[in-house]
Amino acid sequence: MYKSMSNYSPISALIFFFAGLTILVLIFKPKGGLYFRFRKRQKATEKIAIEDILKLLYHQSKYTEKDILNELEFSHHLLQESLQKMIKKQLILLNDGIYELTEQGLVYALRIVRAHRLWEKYLSEKTGFDKQEWHGRAELKEHELTEEEVENLAVLLGNPRFDPHGDPIPTKKGKVQKQKGQLLSRLAVDTLGKIIHLEDEPATVYKEILDKKIHLGSQIKVIERNEEEVRFLSEGVQFSISSAAAQNISISILEETEFSEESSMRLSNLRPNEVATVLGISKESRGESRRRLLDLGFVKGADVSVNLLNPLSDPTAFLIKGTAIALRKDQSEKILIKRK
Repeated sequence: MYKSMSNYSPISALIFFFAGLTILVLIFKPKGGLYFRFRKRQKATEKIAIEDILKLLYHQSKYTEKDILNELEFSHHLLQESLQKMIKKQLILLNDGIYELTEQGLVYALRIVRAHRLWEKYLSEKTGFDKQEWHGRAELKEHELTEEEVENLAVLLGNPRFDPHGDPIPTKKGKVQKQKGQLLSRLAVDTLGKIIHLEDEPATVYKEILDKKIHLGSQIKVIERNEEEVRFLSEGVQFSISSAAAQNISISILEETEFSEESSMRLSNLRPNEVATVLGISKESRGESRRRLLDLGFVKGADVSVNLLNPLSDPTAFLIKGTAIALRKDQSEKILIKRK
């Protein structure tokens, strides 16, 4: 007993005491402690799960619990807890095993959809991010934006009605403009129309649409359709896409008198020694890129010709209003012309 007491060191005890106190402070310090950070992160994850469930039910109104568990990439435990909390908050109803949005849940879902589509619009017009990144980045940002930030974003963008894929952006009051269109995959041969929506999910199908350089707002004429593919003419180019991709493209039907682009083509297809007149700039060119093309002289009615071909084919120099302007192919394909 005496021997053990002789090993006792007040300094060591004090060190252990302060070390333990420091650890407790690090864990339980208000707001900055590890415990509170964990709780904050847990609440943030729960909020994201709830908002993703709301969006899921908004896009397809009726889901079973199994559907939700399979569709969303969260733990089953988190999703089941979130569903119970949503019922208590009267965001959803459960009828005969089917989950549906309440009016309150619909209002909340529309706020998330509005934030998502406005952020995609922002990315398309104000940044240089690739199109394939817009959806994924908006999926993350929609959960971070406050209502005030969303409204400031809408004002900055001029209160747009549609996102860059052609999806309607819900208004602040939750009104959604409906578009009347038909899927390209169902159109008969010789049908004339205009592309009004390009669905960006699933990503693999959207990538095919992007790789084919199919543009929103372009007029088309269907020339062949079978079980495997759809072929159509648009802006002087013949396109061939899979039936799966055609199901992700919505078309507004046009009468023959409304079809104005049969003789139009993309500037990227203009050949040396040809002269053309600019018809306009595709809606696919947005924001700063669009303004730059206009400032360079690519306005409706201007004459344009190939000034110099690059041996590597990109970029190409075009002569417009007495000035040689070099454009990359991804820029020139967004300028519509008519051969003289």
